[in-house]
Amino acid sequence: MSNPAASHPAAGSPRHLDTLLSSYTFDLPEERIAQRPVEPRHAARLLAVEPAPESPRHLTVWDLAEELQPGDLLVVNNTRVLKARLAARRRTGGAVELLVLEPRGEGRWLCLARPAKRLHPGEELELELQLQAADGPALGAAGEPAAQAAGEAAVVVTVLEVDQASGGRVIQFPPHCVDAAAIEALLNRFGSMPLPPYIHQQDSSDDERYQTRYADKPGAVAAPTAGLHLSDELLAALKARGVRLVAITLHVGLGTFRPVETEDLSGLELHSEWVEVSAEVVGAVAATRAVGGRVIAMGTTSVRAVEGAAAASADGVLQPFQGPVALVIQPGFRFRVVEGLITNFHLPQSSLLLLVSALIGRPQLLELYATAINEGYRFFSYGDAMWIAPTAVLPGAKP
Repeated sequence: MSNPAASHPAAGSPRHLDTLLSSYTFDLPEERIAQRPVEPRHAARLLAVEPAPESPRHLTVWDLAEELQPGDLLVVNNTRVLKARLAARRRTGGAVELLVLEPRGEGRWLCLARPAKRLHPGEELELELQLQAADGPALGAAGEPAAQAAGEAAVVVTVLEVDQASGGRVIQFPPHCVDAAAIEALLNRFGSMPLPPYIHQQDSSDDERYQTRYADKPGAVAAPTAGLHLSDELLAALKARGVRLVAITLHVGLGTFRPVETEDLSGLELHSEWVEVSAEVVGAVAATRAVGGRVIAMGTTSVRAVEGAAAASADGVLQPFQGPVALVIQPGFRFRVVEGLITNFHLPQSSLLLLVSALIGRPQLLELYATAINEGYRFFSYGDAMWIAPTAVLPGAKP
């Protein structure tokens, strides 16, 4: 017979606090939210986690060329961010902003719209070309989206229906826009980079800077931000060090960064994300283990991809996988693949914070975040990074 106390931790105990959303909060001064990335990419600061109760070390991302060891495997996410934010004009003249999220077949796409309340099925919207302001969103000369060039054909899209689950709108684009690769040319022409709302400065440099250097599969509406730190020079140094790089694909959606909304985390369910883990990745993990190397994830999306693929197999062993993953990773999770993690500093009460807590424990994570805030580290997408070596991972979480 099972012990009820084992499955229901006592109120106020550390295990009980791990199951409460309110336990994953911290106060972040606004000036700690990075508005622009540092240059070069590898100059960002790196908080290197040591086994508790040792203090962390203060490094830079470039130091990963020494921290990672010959024979290690670095798993990166090769998704490419679409220029998914569109400006459009209603027939009445009113401005509308669309954020293109996911395909629904035959050129139909789910979009978030602003303002959305008066946007009804059957309404037509004309997309507008955008010029990139030097220090703000894409605007025309008068602070409005730029007009079509003389003689250039307009692109008109149609609102088909309201999506009740998201509150968004299903929009009919030209029929050939069946997937991310097919719609990318249209988005490159009309769209702008969908930077997170906490970044208030935007210019044309974001078209390159909000992409990883190895991004080659279009489909994300947000960057796998840990990978933004890897410069061409650092990638070359890692290769020379004997670190192997392999890529999974997880197209990052808005749900990745959305705050969790339920206080009781014991039955938490998350949005699904489309993941592809190739036979090459599976083989590389096996080969790394065979020679005593370590499997290191570059960012939380890489963790979700390989751990989700392993969880989907009948025996829990990593296998090639393609499909949706809705895996919840929080304290108490036993990792099957990932041994270490390089990650950014995340939003309070987010699923990403739960994931990192599963590796090192919630109390230590919150202590590290307090240290990072006091030491002036920069947070979120364009911010600094944290390095969790395998030696710092909780014994009960290790593969």
